[in-house]
Amino acid sequence: MGDKEVIRLKDVFRHYHMGENIVKAIDGINITINEGEFVAVMGPSGSGKSTSMNLIGSLDMPTKGQIFLDEEDISQVTESDLAQIRGKKIGFIFQNFNLIPNLTVKENVMLPMMFQGEDIYKREQKAEELLDKVELLDRMDHYPNQISGGQMQRVAIARALANDPEVILADEPTGNLDTKTGERVMEFLQKLNDEGKTIIMVTHEPELAEAHAQIIYWLKDGKVEKSTKRKNGFKVVEQERRLIKKHSKKRKTPAKKKKGA
Repeated sequence: MGDKEVIRLKDVFRHYHMGENIVKAIDGINITINEGEFVAVMGPSGSGKSTSMNLIGSLDMPTKGQIFLDEEDISQVTESDLAQIRGKKIGFIFQNFNLIPNLTVKENVMLPMMFQGEDIYKREQKAEELLDKVELLDRMDHYPNQISGGQMQRVAIARALANDPEVILADEPTGNLDTKTGERVMEFLQKLNDEGKTIIMVTHEPELAEAHAQIIYWLKDGKVEKSTKRKNGFKVVEQERRLIKKHSKKRKTPAKKKKGA
């Protein structure tokens, strides 16, 4: 983990008007995310997780407070400039994949690069490299409805990496997947973090957060109820697994008693 700050929410509020009522989706939170961290945002339904994801990803603006990207206050940036900054800095992985159904797998991965003005040759080359990385190069000409849910999520990961962003923001990345497929997706995210990417994961699954995240923010009623830090996160879990495996190998099988003994 580095000391460079990449995203900071300072005294952020996000309130909505519903008729005569005010919904306090986010009610004054402070979150700082540094380069190379694996951060989890957790909380029960209605705690403000989805709203916080939109704010962290600068998809939504606060009612009050400040959001900084690389220490720049984005409230001072025009929407068109913000879209460009966001497109380069943050890659998004959504629970429902959000793939374009009438585009092929390869074309879906190419799309973010088109918005950044990349030429067609580079878009195609990069898309194929990324699909190879997520082990889906042989599916590049398929459409989303022709591949499995786990494969769609891996396409979404490849698309999130299209512009080589510094930050990957994953909203319930295993929410629509079975356990085994979800584990594989988490392995991809962990590998990206090991390679230096900053991962921000919104989840309601404590076992995922505790297994992978170095920092966990727990939300309740739109506020940060608590934050916990885990030294080395995933690496600690892996070390524990190796130790258990090592000790189990040392255990000798009891000798069989001879008949009549």
